Amino acid sequence: MAKIHPVDQVPPFGKLSVLSLQHVLSFYAGAVIVPILIASSLGLSQETTIHLINADLFTCGLATLIQSVGVTRWVGARLPIIQGVTTTAVTPIIAIGLAATEGKGGEAGLPLIYGAIIIAGLFTFLVAPYFVKLLRFFPPVVTGTVLLVMGTSLLAVSANDFVGYAEGTPPLRTLAYGFGTLLVIVLAQRFFKGFLGTIAVLIGLLLGTGVAWILGDLDPDKVTAIGSSASLGVTTPFYFGLPAFSATACLSMIIVMCITMVETTGDTFAVGEIVGKRITGNTVAAAIRADGVSTLLGGILNSFPYTFFAQNVGLVRITRVKSRWVASGAAVIMIILGVIPKAGAVVATIPSPVLGGASLALFANVAWVGLQTIAKSDLRDNRNAVIVTTSLALAMLVTFKPEIAQAFPHWAQVFFSSGMVMGATVAILLNLLFFHVGKPKQDVVRSQRGEGLTIEEINAMDKPTFVSTFSHLFNSATWPVERAWERRPFADVADLRGAFQEAVLTASSEEQRDLVRAYPGMAQLVSADEDEAARISQDIGAVAIGTATDIELRQLDDLEQHFQEKFGTPYVAYLSPTDTPASIIARGVARLENSPVAEQAESLTQVVRIANDRFDQQVRAADPVAAAWEAKWLE
Repeated sequence: MAKIHPVDQVPPFGKLSVLSLQHVLSFYAGAVIVPILIASSLGLSQETTIHLINADLFTCGLATLIQSVGVTRWVGARLPIIQGVTTTAVTPIIAIGLAATEGKGGEAGLPLIYGAIIIAGLFTFLVAPYFVKLLRFFPPVVTGTVLLVMGTSLLAVSANDFVGYAEGTPPLRTLAYGFGTLLVIVLAQRFFKGFLGTIAVLIGLLLGTGVAWILGDLDPDKVTAIGSSASLGVTTPFYFGLPAFSATACLSMIIVMCITMVETTGDTFAVGEIVGKRITGNTVAAAIRADGVSTLLGGILNSFPYTFFAQNVGLVRITRVKSRWVASGAAVIMIILGVIPKAGAVVATIPSPVLGGASLALFANVAWVGLQTIAKSDLRDNRNAVIVTTSLALAMLVTFKPEIAQAFPHWAQVFFSSGMVMGATVAILLNLLFFHVGKPKQDVVRSQRGEGLTIEEINAMDKPTFVSTFSHLFNSATWPVERAWERRPFADVADLRGAFQEAVLTASSEEQRDLVRAYPGMAQLVSADEDEAARISQDIGAVAIGTATDIELRQLDDLEQHFQEKFGTPYVAYLSPTDTPASIIARGVARLENSPVAEQAESLTQVVRIANDRFDQQVRAADPVAAAWEAKWLE
């Protein structure tokens, strides 16, 4: 029975419920802040504001289900992802609403806002497969920098919560709530094991809120709102009227979604890194399509554009709970909160400094994941250093001085009003400048016909051309190459190599056995002369063994016969330049002690090493300088 990946495992109901609630509590404040900011800036009524909050929570739940559970194989990343309204959209949404009402604000501008959101959602869904083809412009130094500036920029939001509290509360007590919550989270992670360690953030939130309740420090307005809130409130499509459309409004929201797609790409790779699941171009495309569908629903259900919620990415890393069904459970809770305003009002009583202390830990972990991702790039390359430091510096500048945006034309303010947007944009542009503008053709492998090939040319190959180029890697078997082709696009030569390896190691047992049978046994290989060895094998050691004695040849024949009788496959082994017939015989005798299952695993390991050797020859052939240095060291 195949082992279920931790992402797909379903925790017991009780554990699932608590972990899901922790995600909701970590997410709640950030989720409702967007409709609150928009409502305040547009001068919307209290009733409209509550409706926007309910609609936001309800649609957040639907969006999270679309992303974590998936809708067909093409929509949804199927990862532990919580969807929330992107803060990038706040400024343009407010601008659209004010422009539609000639600066007066009010509900009259909402139809134009929702029309732009609907068009932006459709645009995102349709361009997802084309955007994926641009992933080569998002290497680890870019995606890591996006995550780094995202985490550090959001720390400013945490800081505001950390020191912000109800009027009249002593500043020292306010700070005590923030520091106390953070301390509880750190101590819980240090001393609690198992399940309790995974809910450290929830423990911090509950204890902080409990102390505030005992001391009478809960915001009285929020406590009063619990009693005055309705028990049931369901949003309906186009509640504020049919959508209206404007080219300028639609364009501004499309720009927002282009930036969001970059963030989604970085977050998808980050979550994949955290949960240990390989992220492909198809995964990113499915995640972006889910953003598009969710944003479309946002326009229909009186909400806003959606994307990954960064604090929940940090929570996944802190708790190490990788199940996507925990995110799905959180989605169900959000949907319930979205139709029960009174329940949402209870959650809203969590004091700001308590939320600030918890979110500090979460956002800092997002930045840490960014640093880990950046570390995968060449840190000795000064170009990468310039990309990271410049992007981070400008992101912090905008975060500390957001009024800078006012110096630019209205249409450009979206790029200068957010540290996350600024940092992400600069990282992309600098990567293009240093690694793609005026970049000479960089061959990564040499084809069988002797022509150099770039990774872009390999990604553009159709299946027959790809198979023809790499079919020699596995002797007469072509199915591993065909399956590797399906994994395009490849980020680099290491990604290409990994695709070949994974194709072999994830195949069925019978396919793996047939693959081993496609290789010559050691007796045939060692007894061959150089021309024959070159024809049946391309290993480095294939022509470096020398001539075996008659006794050694008989021993190899006998060894080969025992392999066929016990395992039904030839004795296959990777040969190094230092191997001799005697060492090959000794290794074979030792392997005869294996069980059939163990020997199949060992044979596959040898097949992969042989393929790596042949692949390395193609790589070396594409880089004459590296080949010359290698020849020098082998002299």
